Amino acid sequence: MQKITLYSTLACHLCDIAEEIIADCISNSNFFLEKIDIADDPELLKKYGVSIPVLYSNVNTKELFWPFDNLAVNAFLEELTI
Repeated sequence: MQKITLYSTLACHLCDIAEEIIADCISNSNFFLEKIDIADDPELLKKYGVSIPVLYSNVNTKELFWPFDNLAVNAFLEELTI
């Protein structure tokens, strides 16, 4: 299984929407989602504080910044399987 990471934080409605989109895209796939709360890490807060939610690839270090939809997430995932 390949890990992808969602950088987010609590009480972020956009992060909740992003998580739903990603969950839909990775169901029945070889990916699993790790959620990381940027508020727990000063470096991540500095890097992503005004950009969350951000989908991150642990394979090729690419990032997908909000806003994104199913089509964008599927394209992002497709790049990881090539």
